Amino acid sequence: MNLTEWARRQGIHPHTAYRWFESGTLPVPAERVGPRTILVNVGAAVALPAAGVGLYARVSSHDQRSDLERQLARLTEWAAKAGQLVVRVESEVGSGMNGQRPQLRRLLSDPKVTTVVVEHRDRLARMNAELVEASLLAHGRRLVVLDKGEVED
Repeated sequence: MNLTEWARRQGIHPHTAYRWFESGTLPVPAERVGPRTILVNVGAAVALPAAGVGLYARVSSHDQRSDLERQLARLTEWAAKAGQLVVRVESEVGSGMNGQRPQLRRLLSDPKVTTVVVEHRDRLARMNAELVEASLLAHGRRLVVLDKGEVED
């Protein structure tokens, strides 16, 4: 089976699978058989890591870095107490109004993340967080908000 087809069946973007192949971290044996063809030996496939939770923390300014660490500690503590497998942790400094947040995009696009966990809803987005939640639900995923109250930056 070619690499692109294998990647799509695994829920992985083909470019990610190619990067894994190039770096030697592809979880299945594969070999290049032509200048643009990589074949994957699916018979020798190793299972991909299990699905689990993704933790996301955000602060608005660099002055709040200590709060970022506190958020991550609380999220990690919650996951441990709840017996959840953490498959991704992302944090960033940036406005909740800004849609260009690479760490959040990375977390949301990771197929292994079945549950996104944030401390406060506004850490995910200042406005329209319910749209993100609806999108997650439509794809069989969910959002967990540890503290339902709003915070002031």
